[in-house]
Amino acid sequence: MKKTLLIAASGIALIAAPLAISQGVYSNSPAIGQSGALTIDNARGVLTMAPLLEVVTPAVVSIDVEGTRTQESGDMSEQEEFLRRFFGGQLPNQPQSRPLRGLGSGVIINADKGLIITNNHVVKDADRITITLKDKRQLQGELVGTDPKTDIALVKIDADNLSDLKIASSRNVKVGDYVIAVGNPYGLSSTVTTGIVSALGREQGGNDNYQDYIQTDASINPGNSGGALVNSKGELIGMNTAILSRSGGNNGIGFAVPTQIISSVIEQLEENGEVRRGRIGVLIQNITPGLRQSLNLTTLNGALVSSVEDGTPAEKAGLKEGDVITAFNGGEIRDSSDIRNAVGLLVPGTQADLTYIRDGKTRTTKIRVAEVDEDEVLSADAAAPTNPSMESFSGATIRNIPSDVELRGGDEGVYVDSVEVGSNAFRAGLRRGDVIRAVNRRDVANLKEFETRIKDKEGPFALSVERGGSRIFLAVE
Repeated sequence: MKKTLLIAASGIALIAAPLAISQGVYSNSPAIGQSGALTIDNARGVLTMAPLLEVVTPAVVSIDVEGTRTQESGDMSEQEEFLRRFFGGQLPNQPQSRPLRGLGSGVIINADKGLIITNNHVVKDADRITITLKDKRQLQGELVGTDPKTDIALVKIDADNLSDLKIASSRNVKVGDYVIAVGNPYGLSSTVTTGIVSALGREQGGNDNYQDYIQTDASINPGNSGGALVNSKGELIGMNTAILSRSGGNNGIGFAVPTQIISSVIEQLEENGEVRRGRIGVLIQNITPGLRQSLNLTTLNGALVSSVEDGTPAEKAGLKEGDVITAFNGGEIRDSSDIRNAVGLLVPGTQADLTYIRDGKTRTTKIRVAEVDEDEVLSADAAAPTNPSMESFSGATIRNIPSDVELRGGDEGVYVDSVEVGSNAFRAGLRRGDVIRAVNRRDVANLKEFETRIKDKEGPFALSVERGGSRIFLAVE
């Protein structure tokens, strides 16, 4: 198991620690003024968090992992490959087993059942999991289940006299809240650091994982993975998971999985050992300023529905292309990631309330979540352009759909035959092979009709574009 993963020069590091690293632990300055975490010790005359930490730290454990990993030679460094070949070791492309050992942290969330949450990357490929409590008891942990897409794992131990943390709703967390991080960085047990919530709703990377991180400047280092992020009342609001770092050490930018996601995942892990995800059958994308203007929307918040699949819960609930989802299951929807997380983390079969805007009017409906096919693409956001504005359609060759092109959406519309790299059309997001199906929500049957739709009119134009069998919106000014 790789204990520290760096992406590019300034990457996201998963914070499981190697065993033998000697490095100082740096803590941010304590909070100024009185808070729920800080009290006056009259006997000593000092401001302290000690009473709160006496309750919190016994619920944070150290996790020691042992196992093996089968590694292909392609996973080795060039130096490792050279040495193995020179000294007669295994040749490239021959799998080999390598010992695995690492340290991380965990949080007891149910003392009666002995349930502990940690990161999936801490216990991945583990053959043996050893849990060390603050009172120095060592127990063997049983892996209940894991969910790689949220990087959450659930471990169980059999022990008495355990302490757990109350789980608070991360929906109530605000930027600027005072927070405390507790974990075992570099194997230094029960290390406490403090800071504030720096940001909410953070995402890192363009993968298909479910991310909605709490960002904090509380010092987090390798080995803090799976540790607790608590508020000033000592309640769990997140699980420390990753850091943004060039070196793999703390730079004051740490990320924690919020309890809103944790609660949804551990419920399924405890019951089924795995997570079944929900879907409603829409492709969605973020609202850009250009789309807001061209579609006459009143806000940039919400998830724009670019297409609705036939026979899905979304179609049955009456959703249509161009609708903007603003709330789901009691939670606000600010962008496409919000609706993906909200739907994906619901148990299939759950009925939820959905609020959306159509033609300037807010509407509500009920929708029953179906089970997702993990191989399906759930969001068109990755295909949507990041800068969809342009002065004109110059740079693109647009014609009627060729007879030899087979398309899912039928033969009505116009075909983008070519796009010059660097042109206005290219910068707007148009690509060769795109099919423009509608302009300003009015269908176009052919090139003549398309030209009529844009003739003598000023942009921006809202284009409904079919690409790779999916629909997205582009805004053209």
